[in-house]
Amino acid sequence: MSTPIEGITNTGITGITNTIPKITPPTWGTQEEKAAGLGEIKDSPFGSIFSSLIQNVKDTDAEFTQAQYLLATGQLDNPVQLGISAYKADIALDLLIQMRNRALDAYNELKNMSV
Repeated sequence: MSTPIEGITNTGITGITNTIPKITPPTWGTQEEKAAGLGEIKDSPFGSIFSSLIQNVKDTDAEFTQAQYLLATGQLDNPVQLGISAYKADIALDLLIQMRNRALDAYNELKNMSV
């Protein structure tokens, strides 16, 4: 029979401590701080436009996903509805991207203005 290696027991290796700290998620402040910042943005006309555009993208994507599910399960009576909902989702996303690009262009112009 062989002799055991020194420092190794039946329960594992002895003498080694866990030096790796646990990973903790980043903290972004309290819920009240987050809600206060988002509330100010959503109440502005600029924020409300983008909030409604983002909600429109979410809604049309959900409609498209529902149409895909119905087609896959054989419950969709008119398969053309899938194409229509895909087109709606694509247009909503394109509109959101164009509005974002326009807002960034306007911001960059304001940033580059000399006073």
